[in-house]
Amino acid sequence: MRYIGPTTRINRRFKMAVFPLNKAYEKKPYLPGMHGARLKRRVNDYSLGLNEKQKLRFMFGLSEKQFHLTFVKAKNMRGITGEAFLRLLECRLDNVIYLLGFAKTRRAARQLVGHGHVCVNGHKVNIASFACSPGDRVAMSEKISSRQLATRNLEDTHYRNCPAWLSVQPDAFNGVVNRYPTREEMLPEINEQLIVEYYSR
Repeated sequence: MRYIGPTTRINRRFKMAVFPLNKAYEKKPYLPGMHGARLKRRVNDYSLGLNEKQKLRFMFGLSEKQFHLTFVKAKNMRGITGEAFLRLLECRLDNVIYLLGFAKTRRAARQLVGHGHVCVNGHKVNIASFACSPGDRVAMSEKISSRQLATRNLEDTHYRNCPAWLSVQPDAFNGVVNRYPTREEMLPEINEQLIVEYYSR
């Protein structure tokens, strides 16, 4: 099941910005719970892999089943499994919309896609997991409501740098997937090898 609970709790659990940080995290930057301030969890190879998997799953807002199916798909691809896995996640349509700045969060981007505000190569796509490929043009729908949402979000995300594997035209409300991202361009805070080892047990 997809997580829809408090985001600050998850940030405190992993001691990092899995979700956008807020003042609640600044007040209590320690583990959640009554004894979180002085609680020390035991660390072993299994817990490291589990934590890394959960961090990534929460970041992209996937259910356990969706996450595992994506990993299985990556495992059957050529190349390094961990990098292929991250690339599949990065190239999801909802994540591309988020990176282009048309949504403040990945959760909001998934909602934009689901409500039919997004087109790929001129065709409406309402599947958040749609895999974008090099050459794809991703655009907001021409509906007034879609453009208004995009305008508000672009004002709030103008400080966010668009990665080099994407290019965005804010005035035209569209962007292009130039190429697949390299490992250096994907989530430096994630150790994908721990996830591969976790699923290989």
